[in-house]
Amino acid sequence: MPDAESEQEEEISSDEEEEEEQKQPTQAYLSLMKSLAESAPNKAKRRKLDHTPSTEDAAKTTQPVTESETKAEEEAATSEPKDGQEDPDFVDEAEAVEDPADTAIEDLFDEDDDLDAEDPFEVHFDSPKDEVVQPRIKTIQEGGWKTKRAIENSMRIQINTPNDEQPLPGPVTGITDLKLKKRLKESMELKRTKFDAVEQTIAPLLFNYQDLLFCDRTVAGGQSVRRMACLHALNHIFKTRDRVVKNNARLARDQGEHDLELRDQGFTRPKVLMILPTRQSCVKMVEMICSIAEPSQQENRKRFDDGYVEKHTKFSADKAEDFRDLFYGNQDDMFRLGIKFTRKTIKYFSQFYNSDIILASPLGLRMAIGSEEEKKLDFDFLSSIELVVMDQADALLMQNWEHIEFIFEHLNIQPKDAHGCDFSRVRSWYLDDQAKFFRQTAIFSAFNTPELTELFRTQCHNWAGKARLQREYPGVIQELGLGLKVKQTFSRFDAHSIANDPDARFEYFTKAILPSIAKRAKDAAGTLLFVPSYLDFVRVRNYFANSPAAESITFGHISEYADIPEASRARSYFLDGRYRVLIYTERAHHFMRYQIKGVKRVIFYGLPDNPIFYKEIAGGYLQKSEQSMLLEPGRGAVKVMFSKYDAMKLERIVGTKRVGRMITEQGDTFDFV
Repeated sequence: MPDAESEQEEEISSDEEEEEEQKQPTQAYLSLMKSLAESAPNKAKRRKLDHTPSTEDAAKTTQPVTESETKAEEEAATSEPKDGQEDPDFVDEAEAVEDPADTAIEDLFDEDDDLDAEDPFEVHFDSPKDEVVQPRIKTIQEGGWKTKRAIENSMRIQINTPNDEQPLPGPVTGITDLKLKKRLKESMELKRTKFDAVEQTIAPLLFNYQDLLFCDRTVAGGQSVRRMACLHALNHIFKTRDRVVKNNARLARDQGEHDLELRDQGFTRPKVLMILPTRQSCVKMVEMICSIAEPSQQENRKRFDDGYVEKHTKFSADKAEDFRDLFYGNQDDMFRLGIKFTRKTIKYFSQFYNSDIILASPLGLRMAIGSEEEKKLDFDFLSSIELVVMDQADALLMQNWEHIEFIFEHLNIQPKDAHGCDFSRVRSWYLDDQAKFFRQTAIFSAFNTPELTELFRTQCHNWAGKARLQREYPGVIQELGLGLKVKQTFSRFDAHSIANDPDARFEYFTKAILPSIAKRAKDAAGTLLFVPSYLDFVRVRNYFANSPAAESITFGHISEYADIPEASRARSYFLDGRYRVLIYTERAHHFMRYQIKGVKRVIFYGLPDNPIFYKEIAGGYLQKSEQSMLLEPGRGAVKVMFSKYDAMKLERIVGTKRVGRMITEQGDTFDFV
């Protein structure tokens, strides 16, 4: 499914339009100067953290907890912390915003900061050429992306650039192929001179400052992704910091004798934002940062370990590998952490405005920004973010995706307050309100989804271009289990638009699927109905409860909001036949991976995003029923409903070679055994 922007290849507009574009940066600069004219130059800034932990948040349970979407939690999101409640990430000291001009030359990370015209940092951030950059920005504003596609080793690569003549980055096989700070290069040469396949795939795009949507992140490759992301982030921070320090020394030596224009910084200090799903994923990133940076001291490390590190396993060892990787350790999805670097020290829990890296979950960062209802929004600390890393984006999809959209909408907006900024040192493209065209975004996910594609299309405007890497899939329909024979029937229904899909799906289910269940209600025992969307789940559950067409069918349900006793009761009643049908949501499976017994047939109201879920439900549940003698071999059945808008999900289930035919052929029923 091609991106919308790949179809837009417009030419550069007329001379009059070019003149209008040249006016806009000037207007943006004047507007910014006016809005900041009365701001205090060295205002002490508290980091705003309004989250009120509930008793459930504080409790150490055995259940992986999704973020709050209930009414009580929404109220907590807009309230101030109450007496007696502690926020482990709260920074209570009123820490003054540090002026980069006060940083001494002794704080240099390295003495190797000689200019290299081929260094991607110089090309992209420090010394970009206006005659190259501005035409590309104009092309991006007009939607004129140029698209190139290729397939290498079963990896589909789509590269979007604002210029047909823009060369592709060269291969990167190891440390020697990168322009790294001396300190980082020496550290990595002792650990990893040669990159593995994952690192060689993502490094060329990452270190050349192109946006990246990598849709082949695996558990085995997770450490490689973290290594490249952290190395790139540290390299960017160290180069930015050393450039500021050296320019400070130049200005001090000059003592105002010459009119030096040294533009080397943004409005605020934070340069890297890492969006992660859990505190444990934050721990893994921090450990990788420390292994590369090798700091002599770590300030507030004990506090970090106390609030983030949890060594006790909270689930049984029979859970799937991807589940253990995501939920081992501290599963809390409400956190935000500022980290500041000096030459020898890493400081945890630094004020956001004094931090170099911010690591946060979507919910944690949303809470830190504040409440729209109380008009306490503070997102100036996101104004100068130059690198965004979203790791395990497939897990973030199972949280509240609206938080991700909100965060990206508030990136690189010119600040409301000065925060001690020296505007004579701010890079011109910040003043011209063009920061979003320089920001690099790197998204790592196990698979692609419409939400990720849309985020990449609408929020990634990098003038250096962007690339999406997505593997071709053989399909999991033949991998359900050793010796298991299951008839899998895929039925396509028509939906006129993506907005019409939920209604068309519900109509198809109630007219084509449910009547056959109701007609033989006594024989329907053991029917598991998998419903991915919670909104669809509510609609289907209410129909079973209230419609005369379903009155003969006893049913239970397990959603992501079911507590453990409720879920256990539903599973027990389903096993002994009191519930003939059990309705089960995708998020419930993602967070709990229940081992549901007594399944004899599975109906997919919609396909899961994660193909592993299909294997576990269509294969694992039925195989266990056969092994426990609850189901005769070969009698299990799977029924799948899908529309053309399920193409991404369907491809991962049936395979890349089959999906096109199943979406477009006249026939609407496809059987696999």
